[in-house]
This record gives sequence, structure tokens and C-alpha cells, in this order.
Amino acid sequence: MTAASWSEDLALDNPRMDTTHEEFLVLLESLRDAGEDERLARLDDLIGHTEAHFGQEDRWMRATGFAPGSCHETQHAQVLAVLRDQAGRARRGEAVDFSRLAQELGIWFAHHVQTMDAALAFHCSQVGFDTSTESIDPQRARAALPEQPLTHCGGTACS
Repeated sequence: MTAASWSEDLALDNPRMDTTHEEFLVLLESLRDAGEDERLARLDDLIGHTEAHFGQEDRWMRATGFAPGSCHETQHAQVLAVLRDQAGRARRGEAVDFSRLAQELGIWFAHHVQTMDAALAFHCSQVGFDTSTESIDPQRARAALPEQPLTHCGGTACS
């Protein structure tokens, strides 16, 4: 598996999340493989998708009391800031290494999916949150929603 390719290692058994992640990787590969004259447009496509993608996960975290303001949301904000910064630099005619950006983002993404997104997918399934309808089905819940929002993402680095 290259850093920017879909594999079953990234599947979280959450169809909406998995589809969104596959779409992200297709756009990332498109950026990596784009010719000089189309790289900025591919980066803009990736930014648009990523804004919606991260916004979706951030909504799910808020709806289920999962670590609001956590390192998960912080990583989303930081990655978007980097992408927007690189697009701005490219628009100003500054040098941007699009291939390296895609490579590094792919490495980060694989780790993010297998840790933070895996924890979110598990949490959603435990509390009966259906990501396709963005609603809670109490009949599917294996655990109650937390009375107080969780204060960390579940990783030892954040607790």
C-alpha cells in the first residue's frame, strides 16, 4: 500500500466514513499525479472535499458527545490550514512541492484513519449513531450517550 492508496487496512466498517475516505484518497492521488498546469485546481478540489469531510466528522463528534475540541478536531483544523496555506502560496506564485504535500498528507491520513477515525467509528456504533442519517437509533445503541461530553479522543496522548 502506498501512503495515498485505499486498502482494506483503512476500512472501518462504516460505509459513509469509508466512502468519504476513499473519495479523499482518490483526490489525493489526483493531486499527486496532476500535471503542472492542473495541480492548483486539484488542490482546490481536495480542499473542498476535505472541508466537507472534516466538517462531517466534527458534526458527528458533537452529536454524540465525543471529545468536543479534541485533538481529533484540532488535527482537522491544522490539516485544512496547511492545505489552504499551500494553495495561497501557489496562487501567489511561490514554490509548492505538490508531490511532497500529497505524500506527507497520505502518510498522515493513513495514521489518522487507523487511530482517531477508528475510535470515532467505534464510538458511533456503540451509541447507536447512524452516520448515514446522522441520527441516534436507541435500539442499536450498545452504550448510552455520555452525560457529559468525553474530554479526550480515547488515545493515551490526549487523556
